[in-house]
Amino acid sequence: MSTGDLKLIWKEICTALKRRVSQDTFKRWFSGATLLEADEESLLIQVQNKIFQLWIESNYLHTLQQAVGEVLPGSHEIRFSVASKPQTKDAPPETDAEWEDDAEEVEPHNVGAGTEPDYPEEMAPMQNGPGELPLNVPRSLPPGKPGQPKVRTIDPELDRLSRRAGLNPRYRFESFVPGSNSEFAHAACLSVADRPAMTYNPLFIHGGAGLGKTHLLHAIGHRILEHNPKSRVVYITSEEFTNGFIDSIRNGLMKFRRKYRQADVLLIDDIQFFAGKESTQDEFFHTFNSLSDGRRQIVLTSDRPANEITNLEERIVSRCEWGLTAGMQPPDVETRIAILRRKMDEWNVTLDDHVVEFLADRIRKSVRRLEGGLMRLASYTSLSGKSLDDDAIENLLKDILREEGRRRVTINRIQKEVAEHFDIRLADMTSKRRPANIAFPRQVAMYLSRTMTDHSLVEIGQAFGGRDHGTVIHAARKIEQCIEDSKETRQAVAMLSTRLSNM
Repeated sequence: MSTGDLKLIWKEICTALKRRVSQDTFKRWFSGATLLEADEESLLIQVQNKIFQLWIESNYLHTLQQAVGEVLPGSHEIRFSVASKPQTKDAPPETDAEWEDDAEEVEPHNVGAGTEPDYPEEMAPMQNGPGELPLNVPRSLPPGKPGQPKVRTIDPELDRLSRRAGLNPRYRFESFVPGSNSEFAHAACLSVADRPAMTYNPLFIHGGAGLGKTHLLHAIGHRILEHNPKSRVVYITSEEFTNGFIDSIRNGLMKFRRKYRQADVLLIDDIQFFAGKESTQDEFFHTFNSLSDGRRQIVLTSDRPANEITNLEERIVSRCEWGLTAGMQPPDVETRIAILRRKMDEWNVTLDDHVVEFLADRIRKSVRRLEGGLMRLASYTSLSGKSLDDDAIENLLKDILREEGRRRVTINRIQKEVAEHFDIRLADMTSKRRPANIAFPRQVAMYLSRTMTDHSLVEIGQAFGGRDHGTVIHAARKIEQCIEDSKETRQAVAMLSTRLSNM
């Protein structure tokens, strides 16, 4: 394909991109990119440095794939190449001027459920402000600065197999930093990867968002393929499994079932999203049984233990608990520092010790958020060439730090605390039983869910055993009245609210 054709295709892709992201985002992350190669199966896009590649892959890869899909028929794998020579402000990329004239003001596009980037909102591109990266700084690393990626030699055929299995090439055991919070889960995953279906089957990993569950899941797949390239490894999220199942009902179930039931290793992420989906749970139940009977490996992850997932069928819960369950907790400060240093080594960037210590001290709950903060600071220093003082760090990370300091209250946590306070079983929160000693605590939990979370009435009702929104409204009103009339109730609700807010 000629250079002129590639430029034309890239221009059309960029036009589609600008309908999906803000003008600032497009100018900062895509205007300096060029299309080097294109064929029926893949595109090779050149970006200025490794930071650009990591940021686009982490935040905008799905959006970019959507834009490519508008221009080119079929499905295309997107690959990246890093420019060998840094560009300067005096010699901007050719495409900068090309897109300046017809740039239009657009709002950031919400790609919808199931298409979120790997990193959450705290890694959103920086907005202009005091101490933040201006739009017109050089879109490359200043001469002499670190930032060129370290090359990891990968067998092209193995890389192809990994991508076909749905595995992220960056998520490997070598890049995972185990600490006291994750040693057990890490060891269990290594054991499964070295001897699939021979040790722990199924392996169930649970823990909060951003702690590394998905990383370990992909690492298992990579390790198994390295040992045996002929293994049929399949990684999928529970949402993709559900959507695929729904599509297969219209187009025929045989292909869908063959893909999952003939896998040697099935890796399913975030199975809590199976909750309440009866047909999907039934399909997963039979898929699980088929793989288990065939002595093939199953690994599952969730944000909580299986028995705490509301509206997950008991037969699914029991199968999740058949093998080994491993929990993951937020990392301690030593582990957080080790993670930051490992990432700095991978990205070949250098930050002062006080910056690393600041990140490790202030971002405690999520490894993903920790890496997001590091990438933001590394991007700033690499792209602007400026050093970081305390004011600049605070300003660059203000949304991350605000999110880190926010106390998140979940319906599940409310149910557990209320059940413990009133000395009833957690299962009573979702049961159909209505004796007063159960109904009243359940109403208190509904009231707290209504006042302390952003969930809708329908979502709250579903979390309490599939009750309708009218039941939630009635419960909230009743507890409001009890708070006014009863000192005992008022004190109990106040104490529960304080305890939940301080967790």
